[in-house]
Amino acid sequence: MTNPLLDDVKALLDKDFGDDRILKQICRACERNEVISNYERNYVRKLAEKHLGKKPEFTPTPAEEKPVIPDVVIPETQSVQQTQSFQTSVPEISYSKSKNKKIMMGLGGLALIIIVVAAVSFSDITIGTPKIDSPIDTTPVSLSIETDLTSYANKDLISISGVSETSGTVNLSIENQNNELVWAEQISLKSDGRFSTLAIAGGVGWEKSGTYTIIVDNGKETKSDTFSFTA
Repeated sequence: MTNPLLDDVKALLDKDFGDDRILKQICRACERNEVISNYERNYVRKLAEKHLGKKPEFTPTPAEEKPVIPDVVIPETQSVQQTQSFQTSVPEISYSKSKNKKIMMGLGGLALIIIVVAAVSFSDITIGTPKIDSPIDTTPVSLSIETDLTSYANKDLISISGVSETSGTVNLSIENQNNELVWAEQISLKSDGRFSTLAIAGGVGWEKSGTYTIIVDNGKETKSDTFSFTA
């Protein structure tokens, strides 16, 4: 029994058409009854149609399958009506809840007003009780004097300051432990009644250590202060 494929391959080799390597491989496969791929068969068929005058093989095209249209299921009218009735019932429930919520908020606000009124009434009763406060001395200071330190040594600077409700000047003086005058000065008052000056601890009358007294006089009253001095 002859093999048409083998005959075509040998004819193509004899006439030197196509790739000798591929054709020889197909020839060996045909002689050994080995499996030949579709690519190799198509390769030989196209060469045979082109160079050996073979007629092209007719391959019937399969009949086209008509698309299957699935059946459309139309929902029943009754189920649509049930869905619509269920959807329309939802706003009624929310309206009822909203109405109840407004009623509860109104009652809560009324209770809060009652509590506030009661608290105010109670606070009025409590506030009505008279409170006795201790009297506060609001008498303004008419004259004052002070030093920056409470003790000084020989040749220290004594910073003196104070306030007077008068205007013009005040007289300052310092006396030693024997009530002897060791320093005196007249100082002008500022616009707010304040005054200040500096004195040197030392000199005539400062020979002994002890308590010294500084005195200020504004013409209406006299104030004094003390400090210790170490000779």
